[in-house]
Amino acid sequence: MPTAPDRSTMDRAAVARAAADRLGSLTTAEIESVPALIGFDGFIDSIIHVVDQRHAMTPDGYSRIATIDAFAARVAAAAGKSANLELVTIEERFGGNGPLFAGALGQLGMPTTYVGAVGAADGTNRLHPIFQGFAQRCRRVIPVGPPAFTDALEFDDGKLMLNKPGNIQNVSWELLTRAIGLETLRSMIAGTALIGIVNWTLMGGVNSVWQGLKRDILGGLPRTTPSGRRRSIFIDLTDPAKRTDHDLAAGLTLLSDLNTVTPVTLGLNLAEAERVARVIGVETSTTTTAPSARLIQMARAIRATLALDAVVIHPREGAAAATAAGESVWFDGPFTNSPRLSTGAGDHFNGGFSYASSLGLPLAECLAVGCAVSGAYVRDTTSPTRGRLVEFLRNLPEPES
Repeated sequence: MPTAPDRSTMDRAAVARAAADRLGSLTTAEIESVPALIGFDGFIDSIIHVVDQRHAMTPDGYSRIATIDAFAARVAAAAGKSANLELVTIEERFGGNGPLFAGALGQLGMPTTYVGAVGAADGTNRLHPIFQGFAQRCRRVIPVGPPAFTDALEFDDGKLMLNKPGNIQNVSWELLTRAIGLETLRSMIAGTALIGIVNWTLMGGVNSVWQGLKRDILGGLPRTTPSGRRRSIFIDLTDPAKRTDHDLAAGLTLLSDLNTVTPVTLGLNLAEAERVARVIGVETSTTTTAPSARLIQMARAIRATLALDAVVIHPREGAAAATAAGESVWFDGPFTNSPRLSTGAGDHFNGGFSYASSLGLPLAECLAVGCAVSGAYVRDTTSPTRGRLVEFLRNLPEPES
């Protein structure tokens, strides 16, 4: 199949406006024709500042360490000595890649079912109170266990996620079929246009979920929903740095196998894309110095090697994607040097991209929507509604240097 040319010099404003026009003209019925089922983790996130200096013994009487480099230097200086680092919890909010992804979809109006570790700590599988606002965005939430915990250290140039994932290790295909029932799961998935499965890295049971879905459900379903929508799967591995090359290679093989029954899109940030490329033997060097061209090339090569439907790579500056149809695109995102919140930015990109893709928007517009959902989120500290997304796309900020 011939390969489409790189589209790294597109008119980003025109693409964003086109996406805004399409999304703004959608009817409620059209949006409701693309229901989603997302899973399976759940976290309570503590958003934290690390104190640099205190100038008053009041809740906000401090300056924070602004960059990861500065934090690393402070930690390194303690080697052979000791250090006392003060952490200030700014807020606690629902978290986990799955809930943030699903919450973004629900806020955009997509009928979303969430299944995951969002239950109360008493073992009754009642919804944990911190997820109540999240549940109001969804059509249905099914807790299958209690959430894990994350301390999210926020800096101007990124974040450090200190995870305590013990509670989500029980989530597996066996648990899902026992807690929900295989026939109920089959009925739910039969009507679902988008299946989102995230956080492979921290959840040892995700491999069994991929295998169970293919073996017990997807292999026996048509590739379209009863409403005629194409069914697809979106996967985010979620920072597999701590997993071995052997584990990662085995997981990627399972994704290739899953793609034989339902089209799979693999979403990667830049570090994840470079790791995946190395593990599967993809050459990432290029004769051009343009980052957009390099990432387009990388997306194409990863997709072809894994035989997936699509690969999306989203660094902070924008996003690249390549599809089995031969199209490849780069979109310059609305990068800001001063995000008000960065935890969850990638999950919101995933939500925006999957939302647009499920609704049938062209690939360049899907990237624009993903970047816009993420861009609005880091500025507003809340998931955008469809109205806010359309407004943001029409007035897409220029990327800051």
